[in-house]
Amino acid sequence: MWYKAGKFILQQRLVLLTALFAATLFMGWKASHVQLGYDFTKALPTDNPKYVEYQAFLKRFGADGNTMVIGIESDKFYTTAFFNELGRLHQHLKSVNGVTEILSIPEVINLVNDSANHKLLPVKIFNYPFSSQASLDSARIMFESLPFYRKLLYNPQLHTYLMGVSVNKDTINSKSRTRLINDILQQINTFENKANTKVHTSGLPFIRTTIGNRIKNEMNWFLIGSLVLSAITLFIFFRSFSATLMSLLVVGMGVVWCLGTIVLFGYKITLLTALIPPLVVVIGIPNCIYFLNKYHTAYRETNNKEEALITMVGRMGIVTLFCNIAAAIGFAVFALTHSDLLKEFGAVAGINIMALFLISLIFIPTVLSYLPPPKTKHTRYLDNAFLEKILIKIEQWAFYHAKWVYGITAVITVFAVIGIFRIKSEGFIVDDLPKKDKVYTDLKWFEQNFGGVMPLEIIIDTKKKKGIFRSKPIEKIEELSNYIAANPATAKPLSFVEGLKFAKQAYFGGDTLSYTIPYDADLLFMAPYLQAKGDSSAKTAKGLTKLMNSFMDSTKQMARISVNMKDVGSVQLPLLIKDFKKKADELFDTASYHVTFTGSSISFLEGSAFIIKGLKESIFWAFLLITLCMLYLFRSFKILICSLIPNLIPLIVTAGVMGWSGIALKPSTVLVFSVALGIAIDVTIRFLINYKQELPLYKQDVPKTLVQTIRHTGISIIYTSLVLIAGFIIFCWSDFGGTRALGWLTSLTLVVGTLTNLILLPVLIISTSGKKKMD
Repeated sequence: MWYKAGKFILQQRLVLLTALFAATLFMGWKASHVQLGYDFTKALPTDNPKYVEYQAFLKRFGADGNTMVIGIESDKFYTTAFFNELGRLHQHLKSVNGVTEILSIPEVINLVNDSANHKLLPVKIFNYPFSSQASLDSARIMFESLPFYRKLLYNPQLHTYLMGVSVNKDTINSKSRTRLINDILQQINTFENKANTKVHTSGLPFIRTTIGNRIKNEMNWFLIGSLVLSAITLFIFFRSFSATLMSLLVVGMGVVWCLGTIVLFGYKITLLTALIPPLVVVIGIPNCIYFLNKYHTAYRETNNKEEALITMVGRMGIVTLFCNIAAAIGFAVFALTHSDLLKEFGAVAGINIMALFLISLIFIPTVLSYLPPPKTKHTRYLDNAFLEKILIKIEQWAFYHAKWVYGITAVITVFAVIGIFRIKSEGFIVDDLPKKDKVYTDLKWFEQNFGGVMPLEIIIDTKKKKGIFRSKPIEKIEELSNYIAANPATAKPLSFVEGLKFAKQAYFGGDTLSYTIPYDADLLFMAPYLQAKGDSSAKTAKGLTKLMNSFMDSTKQMARISVNMKDVGSVQLPLLIKDFKKKADELFDTASYHVTFTGSSISFLEGSAFIIKGLKESIFWAFLLITLCMLYLFRSFKILICSLIPNLIPLIVTAGVMGWSGIALKPSTVLVFSVALGIAIDVTIRFLINYKQELPLYKQDVPKTLVQTIRHTGISIIYTSLVLIAGFIIFCWSDFGGTRALGWLTSLTLVVGTLTNLILLPVLIISTSGKKKMD
């Protein structure tokens, strides 16, 4: 069948090549419309309770996590020059397109009791620019007498100060987010230079945008670097520009088809689908090497180009098909999960790995048919003396040192299994960054000075309209807030109760001792003051009323407690929530209240945990499906067992090294196993199919067939591994720990997979065949 396919491809080469180029042009046109995705909740399925709760929160209260924070630590803060410059920064930030609101010390207000009209009038405290230090000092005394702002905008013990910049949720979730963050940073940099001070920046909008842009830029450069290194290695092996260029064109078309598929399916590029182009290189380069290796071998035997090309397709077509099927299964199973993020990744990766087979099958034979026959220098690599010595050593180990092979394999496996039990599954929102990176150090600065910037939202549902404006729920919210504030992992919680305390202080003439929760009698007297009316409503809306309304729903049935916390990670966060929930259950009986814990921090970490779980399950199903595929291919239980062991060991070794190295399981590192499985299976299938094809030619003589298989397939396996290692090793220069791990762990898996398939696999075949040595 495959020999007939080879003849058909050569006969219809012009038509097939034209059709391939036309399809690639179409996919290229589609790829030009590809967009980046910015939805960070897609990792969770829509029926996940955490997702449902978070969406309900967004619908009722609007987006959380849309505040970028600016921190300052300076003993010159309350000098006229510095403070006036800070005021100008506030005004400049207000003019940035996409900034919706700013909370900063220069623009803070005090509330003044207008008893005649029963109103609380907002009065600006700092009337900058200041020309007198005495005026600024007087305003400072007034400001520091208001407990509402304490630990919200400044830390009195550490003399640090904070500014909050809220950004438009649509802008920060679009491609304009980079422009928005850069515009804000430009104003901050100008302030730093003029005020001669250091400014710290953080918050989810800043962190997500900065890390997302870095990963995007790294992936672009690493893809280019991976292709360049692969090209150099290919040229060193084949000594042919045409063979090198042809291989790069194959993977180049694969990348174009992959981006085109993303657009055709209506998807956007995510942090997972951005990894598919490098994966296309991983699968595409071996296709090219094995096709070219078989073509050169066949041509040297026949000295006939057309016959060599037909032999190439006839012998390698089925091998490449099943290799790509196995790799496609490894990734396509992700499409069976309930996560949109994993579904998109699985569908695009699976389809394009099979498309890559089609591209290789059409492009390589047709292009080679137009090129002149290979010269002697192009096939010289087949007689590499160094590799021949290595392959002879491998033969000797397989036939004469089987006990040593089994012994060493057993020791390494046991050591790796011990390491597996040391693996921890833990993720952080700011994950993988170097400890000296400014994003990381600034985040830690805010955690030390203001308790953190990661948003946690608590919703108190009183189950009745206007139920929150009663002394009982107010007392309970205050007690829960104080309990949370006492935890070292959290900042001062903010709720409408803080606004009521601020209003009560104003009602009683600004007395600091009156900054306490109002009781029923207080609420009765204060009720007229808490309603915006008349000409002052617009001003009041900007002050207390707007603040309080953002922490309750329109029916006054639900109250929101917003908490900023440290990036405690996926292990500590559930314990923290459990502790807070236990306290909430003590305070709020389930008959009268319903308490919900949500927020983008919980959704993000829940999504990461869900991705890890989905990847683990997918790897299991992939291994099962690949096992069935190999059973169908070889129709032998013995061969099946022989094929599975050399693929399990590289995965076990990689997991063990992760455990001993302290590398945690997270989406970026779990993905290593999928890549590793596809690579190891690829090598096994190519080795065993070649063995199966050669066995009848050597009259079922297992030892002689193995020698031939090792010598013919071993060279291409070693070359393929070296090219892929060159492609992956570049990831070790990443700024992100997960990307570095992906690079060196995959390279390690390649090395182990190559050794197990060239040494252990022949030993297993000999052991199961019953014939130990050659005659």
